[in-house]
Amino acid sequence: MKRGVFGIMTAVLVALTLLMGSGVAAAKEIKAGFIYVSPVGDAGWSKAHDDGRKAIDALDGVETTFVESVSEGPDSERVLTQMARRGHNLIFATSFGFMDSVLKVAAQHPDVVFMHCSGYKQAENVGTYFGRMYQPRYLAGMVAGAMTESNILGYVAAFPIPEVIRGINAFTLGAQAVNPDVQVRVVWSSTWYDPALEKEAANSLLDVGADVIAMHQDSPGPQVAAEERGVYSVGYNTDMSAFAPKAHLTAPIWNWAEIYKHVIQQVQDGTWTSESIWWGLDRGLVDLAPFGPMVPQEVQDQVLAKKEEIRSGATDVFVGPVLDQQGEVRIAEGVQATDEEMLSMDWFVRGVVGSTR
Repeated sequence: MKRGVFGIMTAVLVALTLLMGSGVAAAKEIKAGFIYVSPVGDAGWSKAHDDGRKAIDALDGVETTFVESVSEGPDSERVLTQMARRGHNLIFATSFGFMDSVLKVAAQHPDVVFMHCSGYKQAENVGTYFGRMYQPRYLAGMVAGAMTESNILGYVAAFPIPEVIRGINAFTLGAQAVNPDVQVRVVWSSTWYDPALEKEAANSLLDVGADVIAMHQDSPGPQVAAEERGVYSVGYNTDMSAFAPKAHLTAPIWNWAEIYKHVIQQVQDGTWTSESIWWGLDRGLVDLAPFGPMVPQEVQDQVLAKKEEIRSGATDVFVGPVLDQQGEVRIAEGVQATDEEMLSMDWFVRGVVGSTR
């Protein structure tokens, strides 16, 4: 009789365990939405994010959707609202200009977790994330500085916001580290994704003597211009060597899957809290694309040695003395810029030709 009672109790416990297990699994199901400012076929920013989305879409208990080519402003608010209403419990907004829309929609949907890329405003259900892209930009600058013959590097830039200014400065410091005579000329395109306009901007820099073109754009337009003119280029976001195989030296690139897996795990575990994520080379979020065959081995070795120094924390990019365009000391000798100083950077280093406005 005892054995019979024991068997019944065991069966009940097993059934309860299965029911509880089923409940836990259901609670951890993630429906993640992504909104992109440009098409996923841009070969750049949105493609890099979408590669990260695909990585988490393959995880158990995760379903993802995305909307591409979403304009910053009211249109992004509409898309975010639709995602929240259609059952997404996690939403990634992947452009700086989505920031205010994210905050507004998040306040109306407190049960949804929102993650905003490159922003600085947070709420109880809104976190931010970005990467220390200035680190591989410095390394790319080293390559460009070593490869130029005219000592003029061209930089096609999107908008004069701290993220972009910081990248231009890091690129310039890297170039100056191997070539003190180099200058970086900047042209603002006021676009994130406009291949024709960005190619035209690159050509304007080539017309004034630049023989290496760098960029903060989503399209390979500047790379194509460099290829057509027989000079070198440095990409951004992804390895764009296929678009300019004879020009492409390297590129600072993203691996967004590292952050997306991290956030998914936290939401599934119920441990997510609002935070500001800013990872670098040490976490694998940012990196340097493979070198083009035209980059000499000694240059590659020098750049990779510096990469390891930065990755290990032995050094970093914005360590003084760093002077601005007017020759004023902005970062004192031996002092490392704080995160706050880097995140609010609105000035150019000495050697940059152009305005921050």
